[in-house]
Amino acid sequence: MPRVGLTGRDGNALVGVVGYDAEGNTAPIEPADLAVDYDHDLLRITPNRDGNLTVTALRDTGSAVVTVRVGRTSTVLPVTVGLTDVPVAGFDDAASWRFSQARASGSVAPAPGHTGTGLKMSYDFSQSTGTRAAYADPPAWIEVPGQPQAFGMWIHGNGTGEWPSLHLHDAQDTQHVLRGPLITWTGWRYVEFAVPAGVQYPVRVRRFYVAETNAAAQYTSEVIIDDLVAKVPPTVDVPAVAPRTDRVVVRDGTVDGAPWRFAVLSDAQFVAADPDSDLVAQARRTLREVKAARPDFLLINGDFVDTAYPADFALARRILDEELGDALPWYYVPGNHEIMGAPISNFAAAFGATSRVFDHAGTRFVTLNSSTGTLRGGGFDQVRMLRETLDAAATDRRVGSVVVLHHHPARDPSPAQASQLGDRKEAALLEQWLADFQHRTGKGALFVGGHVGTFHADRVDGVPYVINGNSGKTPSTPADQGGFTGWTEFGVDPVTPAEADRARRDPLAEGPRWVDAEFHAHTDRLALNAPASVAVGTPATVTATLTQPGGRTVPVAAPVSADWSASPGVHIGGAAGVRQWHTARFDPATGTLTAPRTRQGAVRTYLRSRPRPPGTR
Repeated sequence: MPRVGLTGRDGNALVGVVGYDAEGNTAPIEPADLAVDYDHDLLRITPNRDGNLTVTALRDTGSAVVTVRVGRTSTVLPVTVGLTDVPVAGFDDAASWRFSQARASGSVAPAPGHTGTGLKMSYDFSQSTGTRAAYADPPAWIEVPGQPQAFGMWIHGNGTGEWPSLHLHDAQDTQHVLRGPLITWTGWRYVEFAVPAGVQYPVRVRRFYVAETNAAAQYTSEVIIDDLVAKVPPTVDVPAVAPRTDRVVVRDGTVDGAPWRFAVLSDAQFVAADPDSDLVAQARRTLREVKAARPDFLLINGDFVDTAYPADFALARRILDEELGDALPWYYVPGNHEIMGAPISNFAAAFGATSRVFDHAGTRFVTLNSSTGTLRGGGFDQVRMLRETLDAAATDRRVGSVVVLHHHPARDPSPAQASQLGDRKEAALLEQWLADFQHRTGKGALFVGGHVGTFHADRVDGVPYVINGNSGKTPSTPADQGGFTGWTEFGVDPVTPAEADRARRDPLAEGPRWVDAEFHAHTDRLALNAPASVAVGTPATVTATLTQPGGRTVPVAAPVSADWSASPGVHIGGAAGVRQWHTARFDPATGTLTAPRTRQGAVRTYLRSRPRPPGTR
């Protein structure tokens, strides 16, 4: 949730209000159409000529929740005034900190700091061309009081250009990496790390580290850090916002009945140096589940490997050959780890083109190379190819829909928003092109990304945007918000020219209903929690939980796709489907079981939730 932090009395910020409809269309809302409730002793909120609102602090410190209403719809905006520096680490215990690394070597030790004792971290970043990191880990994770909006610390640099980062975990155990400026200075400098909106407080500091992403930058260096503080505003209690999952995701059922299907997996991130690792096992498991589902083909949407050396791609090829053979066609799209420590030419030598266009059963697929974090980073020719492909598909009667797929999504739904396309104008252009294609032609459009480490689906201007989660690597979000491992299966109902024409002519239609996504969570065990009996007229809650490798538990609720079934007397679904012979109704969307029949005092039923296990259909 966005928030506003004002520095103190007379501090101000500009705020705009945007409305969304069910199809993801947006429009700014004029101040005259808003009802705004807030603490008038703390804040002054005034409309501007440009359609925004100015929020001004009237006191030195305080907090409030501003409520904005339009008709029966409302939203809230947390506002805080003033910041206090709260000490987090003074490094008097520097001798107890520990060193760890990724593709590097080094050490940590006490050293003269900015005030008193500091922590010196020395490291050798000349041992690899992949992303290298040197970590300083405290004796125990550091609990931080309050709701900090930023952290500040003093850093003594050598001008070698590494990237300082502060690694946090929040109350939901979601990880957040706060980035500072590249260390291009020598001597002491005070640096601040902003905390992203959406963090769930309280937070804990896991570690400080520096990273080098430039393969050509080979050096040894050191930094000294001291006086880590949290910039803490007055506490503000914010209502929880339920996660949203777009209707493109199947909640109850499967895509088995679709005319044809395709699968997507991503983010296994194994290395050839450890061919028997758990990550390799997870990649193999996912491929076996995909193969057992028998889709028409598989798309590997980046980060199948963790580093981009020839040996890594050789192992990837061997795994694909051993698990899929000739039984299932597949396409491999590069992600950022397909250039981790080596050029994209290694991937191209092993797997061919980094972007491509192909047709299947009336759908045109465009796969693009976002390995550098942008589309133009993969060559401007592919941006031109996308534009030309959309134009050609618009007039080709054999094409009823278009799928654009690349590793980095246009928008990262997690609070840090660190895993989206780096060029925001480029992301906006992609969204504009897909929406324009669907609106002008009546044909379907779909985007599929990865990289974030979560399963998620949303809609922008009528176009569904699906993010496939990790197949191997540890997820980055809580399990109940898409942070589980698995893969995605899409069911496609081809769009006919007549259907496209009707959608194009209907001003209320946002394209045809032509595609569904089934999020398959890896499932080792499944447990159902249901009451033995339900009193008439008294709703009861039914829940299911699945267990994944490593013991991760995931609630069987959106965004997990599940197939719920029951004994014949129980209706699964909405109230409109209840018939006279039904003695109970279960709504998978809410997990509510009700017994509407007054002729019975209690109902017994049998329910099961089925995230489809491997090898079944």
